[in-house]
Amino acid sequence: MSDAQATNQNTTAADAWDRQWQEHWSKVGMPGYELPLGGPDSDDREFLGTTRSLEKEEQRLERIHAELSHAFQTLVSVGPAVTVFGSARFPEDHRYYQLARSVGAELAKAGFATMTGGGPGIMEAANRGAHEAGGASYGLNILLPHEQAANPYVDTSIEFRYFFTRKVCLVKYSCAFIVMPGGLGTLDELFEAATLIQCQKIGPFPLVLVGEEFWDGLRKWGRFMMDQGVFAQDEIGFGRITDSPVEAVDLIVRSLPADLKGRLKPLPS
Repeated sequence: MSDAQATNQNTTAADAWDRQWQEHWSKVGMPGYELPLGGPDSDDREFLGTTRSLEKEEQRLERIHAELSHAFQTLVSVGPAVTVFGSARFPEDHRYYQLARSVGAELAKAGFATMTGGGPGIMEAANRGAHEAGGASYGLNILLPHEQAANPYVDTSIEFRYFFTRKVCLVKYSCAFIVMPGGLGTLDELFEAATLIQCQKIGPFPLVLVGEEFWDGLRKWGRFMMDQGVFAQDEIGFGRITDSPVEAVDLIVRSLPADLKGRLKPLPS
């Protein structure tokens, strides 16, 4: 390929990228990005809607503080708890839903409280399994434009406006994490938990991925990343992959220090 052909190809790709984004913004509207006061041709509507100001930042801080304060007060007595992450999109008849339901039941039997994002799909399934087995079931629900409602299997539900405050609480009150199949949100939660454990900001807590087939690509990618030198095996030794809810919960129990393990109250057989 000549330099001129390469340039034309890059220009065509860039034009396609530009059209894609212009089409996207024409459908969903402009992003909610705030600019500092003082831009050209700003009118009252822009000032009220899109201008960044110290007053608005302080109001945002108050909302964040109130959200965390309410969650801390509600969850202060929770534990030991395990957070289950996973997709909201799997219906009740999907095998991953049933797998997560079994995970919730096994957590309850072992004496853990089950904590999820509180929504449908995998979250509902894990809460349902815990609830049906007689264990504690918590849902930390995020308020979304399409009004995600808390699933009916949570004993206690907390609503969050901000994803990051919700993740703080899902991590803060857990002594282990089980990650079921999921999409971008699940990957975000998985890698945040893994980073915090790797950097010794929390834990060391076990991070168990359930679904051998689903996570096989991630396993291969992890090996490639290790070969590239971006982390070492001992930095991710807290992670395991399994297909068995019984094994997943057993791995967690075995990983706990004796004093924490002693606080578990397994359900009667």
